[in-house]
Amino acid sequence: MDFLSENVYIDAGFQHLCESVFVRLCQIVGTSVQVAIRRETRDIMEMVDRRVADNDDVIDMESGSRREGFRLKGSDYDFMYWLNDHRVIFDMSQSEYYYTENNTLILSDSSEGPPGFTLLELLTPTTDREVQSACVPMNDRLYISSSLYRQQTQTHELPGSIVHGPCESGEVPGGFEYDIASCFFCDFWPSAASSWIDRCHSWPDREVFNEIVRNGCHFVPIGHPLGLHGHEEWRISFSLAEHKLVHSMNHCQFLTYGLLKIFLKEVIDKQSEETNNLLCSYHIKTVIFWVIQQNAVPLWCPQNLLAGFWVCFKLLLKWVYEGVCPNFFIPENNLFLSKVHGSAQRKLFLELHGLYEKGLVCLLQSPSIKSNITNVLYNPRLSIYTNEDRMISECDLDEELFNEINSNTSYYPQNLNHCIKYLHTIELMIGEPLTQYQVLMLQRSTATILQSTAFTLHNMYTNTGLNKQMYIADRMSCHMLKLAAKFGCISDMMYIAMFYCKTVRYRKALCITEMIKVKLAQPGLMYRGHVDPERYTEAVGGQSWSTKMRQAVAHDIRLNMHICCINELTPEEQSALHNSTPLCIPLFVVLHFVEFLCYRHTDTTLAQAALEELQVLVHHDQGLYVHDLKRDISWEILGICQQMIGNPQAALYSYQQSITQYPFNKIQNATQLRIQDLHIT
Repeated sequence: MDFLSENVYIDAGFQHLCESVFVRLCQIVGTSVQVAIRRETRDIMEMVDRRVADNDDVIDMESGSRREGFRLKGSDYDFMYWLNDHRVIFDMSQSEYYYTENNTLILSDSSEGPPGFTLLELLTPTTDREVQSACVPMNDRLYISSSLYRQQTQTHELPGSIVHGPCESGEVPGGFEYDIASCFFCDFWPSAASSWIDRCHSWPDREVFNEIVRNGCHFVPIGHPLGLHGHEEWRISFSLAEHKLVHSMNHCQFLTYGLLKIFLKEVIDKQSEETNNLLCSYHIKTVIFWVIQQNAVPLWCPQNLLAGFWVCFKLLLKWVYEGVCPNFFIPENNLFLSKVHGSAQRKLFLELHGLYEKGLVCLLQSPSIKSNITNVLYNPRLSIYTNEDRMISECDLDEELFNEINSNTSYYPQNLNHCIKYLHTIELMIGEPLTQYQVLMLQRSTATILQSTAFTLHNMYTNTGLNKQMYIADRMSCHMLKLAAKFGCISDMMYIAMFYCKTVRYRKALCITEMIKVKLAQPGLMYRGHVDPERYTEAVGGQSWSTKMRQAVAHDIRLNMHICCINELTPEEQSALHNSTPLCIPLFVVLHFVEFLCYRHTDTTLAQAALEELQVLVHHDQGLYVHDLKRDISWEILGICQQMIGNPQAALYSYQQSITQYPFNKIQNATQLRIQDLHIT
């Protein structure tokens, strides 16, 4: 395959090849619009959470490849958690920015640590038990041990979770992997990374640069493998800066980054057992950061995509040859130091050099893009359209948008004041410059907060004896739930039915469930990734996203763990509160459950019919209406209904099925209590 032999043919053929790979990468990685949706919806969620956070809250941040906008197979869920009232400083003068009465200060001491690593000295007292338990005395001072803190904060509640570097890692059914790291936050940019500031002449731009420096850094609990104090050292993490940098890439740069990740997984890692996993995605990210900043590629565009890939690959090859991968922010920190060395390094270099000698033909070893390359090679006149608008259908784009919005509207206010704080925060954000995706995100977020507010208000005035206040609160709650349903999606109507059921207005609740069933029966319904594209387009094609969401989109039901929404689920909701995990229940399970609860008071025959429908659904559904991760709560609810009608044998079987499922909702304690109750009675 000497298709690069003629100069005249090189230009036309090479550009054609690049365009073909560009199109394929848009299909695998996503178009610029899809990537923007993924990023901007998450941005809004984290922005809202930050603004309503109290000083003593635990803050969480999604990091890693999904936060960057990837949805590749194997893109895991990475989360970082830290105590909002604990702050790291780099020198004592920075302490003046904090009230030590309500903030615990920690001093970074990197005097003896390797580049990129530090010790953390506890300067002021802490009331956090996990921090207290992780403290060790050194040189008459108190330091927070990274290894002890890791042990204290990693719960290993989910089956199969393991320690992976600074993280607790594992996999849930469906192939979703996760990494969770507890860390500490610093508002300041580390002096160890001052050289990065000096290098930022052309990339990133000044606005992104200022935001990165202003947002500081994190410290994750892992020491340098060759450090003097490996069990006490912490690694400086630039996760927030990294995803800001990735977000500042143009789409061709981002797709090149994606191609490098694919090439690592499908080609480099397949060379031999000895070198498999020597390189990781963080090395790939470091490569493209350096290439972009050094202006090593004059033009990043679809017609030049493979040139950018090749420059990155050659830099990676050089680093492996030298055994040095300089951290992008602290170049003195060699990311290869304890991993890529010795015989494995030499073996890896020979393998990479073998790929290099083949030229771009080595990309034919990647199953994901091979056919696109061969199509161009054998059909040089093949028409290729790089217009992204033609690459994804209206239905597929809508599905991406609504799924991202749903996964990023998980707000769980704890009380009425917290609800008001959320609503006020969203109100202020409406006046800020927002993209069309972010406006829709705030719309759905408002619906979610109104639902929590409605149930909170009701619970506050129940059994108080204040009839007038109860009446006013009830009217306000009903109004908020109806308002939420007006600009939410179909499943948001379910909260009205739950409220009517909870307040003993069974016939009204059943009227709502009938309306929901009619909407759910329409052929164009989009539910949890299941949709008939043709019917969907016929029903709502060309209409506004707000209209589509209201008329054709449904999601599963999440219950705020701080609020009792269904009395019959009290033990499960208490378990959720204990684990700080909301109950997530399949929509159709909730629908049949509410119908059963209401019909028990109005028509026993119909109650039995609702129970039978629920039983068929839980026993026989193949993932269409009951996701595998939500089978624990689905079996639980079936058991509750069976127990309520006086069928303890069936209830026991359902509870036993519930407890053998993957513990996604973490209700095992509630299930055990229900089983004990059956044995006692």
